[in-house]
Amino acid sequence: MDDATSTAILANMNSSFRPFDTPLQSGEVALVGAGPGDVGLLTLAAANLIQDCDVIVYDALVSDAVMALASVHAEKVFAGKRGGKPSAQQSDICDTLVSLAQAGKRVVRLKGGDPFVFGRGGEEIRALADANIPFRVIPGITSGIAAPAMAGIPVTDRTVNGALAFLTGHEAAEKSRMDWQALVAAFPVLVIYMGTKNLPSIAENLVCAGMQSSTPVAILHAVSTPEEQQDYGTLNDVLLGNLQGISPAIVVIGEVVNERREWR
Repeated sequence: MDDATSTAILANMNSSFRPFDTPLQSGEVALVGAGPGDVGLLTLAAANLIQDCDVIVYDALVSDAVMALASVHAEKVFAGKRGGKPSAQQSDICDTLVSLAQAGKRVVRLKGGDPFVFGRGGEEIRALADANIPFRVIPGITSGIAAPAMAGIPVTDRTVNGALAFLTGHEAAEKSRMDWQALVAAFPVLVIYMGTKNLPSIAENLVCAGMQSSTPVAILHAVSTPEEQQDYGTLNDVLLGNLQGISPAIVVIGEVVNERREWR
């Protein structure tokens, strides 16, 4: 590639690039990560777009403090999902985003944590792309990183682990795709999203696969919000019913829990 061609390509890339927080255009959708809950943990782009849009389609894990940033003129559409409770169907959410954009609305799809970490953001951008709807993605601080950090738990520590696995608690269902023995063998630290409901099954699977029952466990609910609760114990405590926690929560399993240092 000659210098002239390289210069032309770079010029085209620069001319088409827009800052993440550029105001939405009519008929555009932004998938925005709302982080773990505290407003101060939003990205600047997320805060700007939340304050300047026509419609916010938000899920159940978006905090009231974050929603309070929205313009009083913005329409707010709840599209939350909660296990075992009446919830919006994903296909309906995708259809809603498409129809709002086609009506010329500037839409923020607001999702707790990060849109692409167990947030079904991939399904939503595919639906938007298939309908030729322009969209952008604003990453958020995923709760699997933020919750342990706020609790003073290092999810990686060179004295403990050189590998880390993120998984969803739904994988403890009867039709689990998880190879529990391989998981235990490969990953000394596990961070489980939505792990409270099936935690007894998860603990049983892990212990049967070779993890020590004395392995420490942290259950972190609504960390960084006024509703925050932290519960600590071991896999054995979970099996005995002595450690349950509140749902929804991030569950951290591994020796890094013992490296926790309170900083707030």
